[in-house]
Amino acid sequence: MSYRLPPLYPLRTFEAAARLRSFSRAARELHVTPGAVSRQVLALEEFLGARLFERANREVRLTPVGQRYLDDLGDVFERMAGATRRAMRGSDDQPLHIWCPMTFAMRWLLPRLPAFHAAHPGQDAVFTTALKPVDFDTHDADVAIRMGEGDWPGVMSTFLVGIELLPVCSPRLLENGPPLAAPADLARHTLLQSVARPDYWRRWLEAAGTRGIDPDRGLTFESVSLAYQAALEGIGVAMGQHALVADDLAAGRLVAPLEPRVPIDNAFYLVYPERRAQDARVAVFRDWIVAAAQAGQRDAGAR
Repeated sequence: MSYRLPPLYPLRTFEAAARLRSFSRAARELHVTPGAVSRQVLALEEFLGARLFERANREVRLTPVGQRYLDDLGDVFERMAGATRRAMRGSDDQPLHIWCPMTFAMRWLLPRLPAFHAAHPGQDAVFTTALKPVDFDTHDADVAIRMGEGDWPGVMSTFLVGIELLPVCSPRLLENGPPLAAPADLARHTLLQSVARPDYWRRWLEAAGTRGIDPDRGLTFESVSLAYQAALEGIGVAMGQHALVADDLAAGRLVAPLEPRVPIDNAFYLVYPERRAQDARVAVFRDWIVAAAQAGQRDAGAR
């Protein structure tokens, strides 16, 4: 199949002029003259057989055709930029770019990274934390941590840790506050909520067979990390994901006074694009993080 592609330099010039809404600003960005920008845009218009800009004195405005063209090309330019970054980056001697949810990074991955660096002192890493999953087509991440059921198209996924829900709080809360010996006692405590996981309290209360407690009341935080920090400060009771609070439970910074632990279908997975399957850096990190996750499960079982 053959494609009739537009001339690439006029296309790049159009993108800059359309994004900046100015031929003169596009000229400064591209280190050419405004006249050169105008000529390149005209060449693209002649190729397309359509006007892309309305020109009036020193102002330019996109025509409806130009706006649609810019909207359609937006993702193409982002993909090209990502592909260029990956090509320029090389491979084995480059840092490993890890995309990770903030809470998992802070409460699970970072405490274990010294062991990774001790085992692989020459491997540098770059971290990006975000709430949304990575798009490997438009971002230059090599691997990511993702929560779900492990069946995402176009990526390789390796199970790390499952998710069990359980209420957690500071031991100071039990010493100084109302009793918390049964789920019904939660009615006298502040529930710590997360916008990112708004259904966790409801799930746990239903599994515990507890009625009469509003699962949506209490203090609500933007992230799970903030809800956990509020629990550590003795403000209330957070709904914990066991893998993310296990270290605090072991150290006595948090306690889990109530049963049951409620498993959910989602788990944390290491994911990476299929094109990275033979990347030595990815293989080294995958083998290490899987072993670390398995060791954590063994330690939790021993306790």
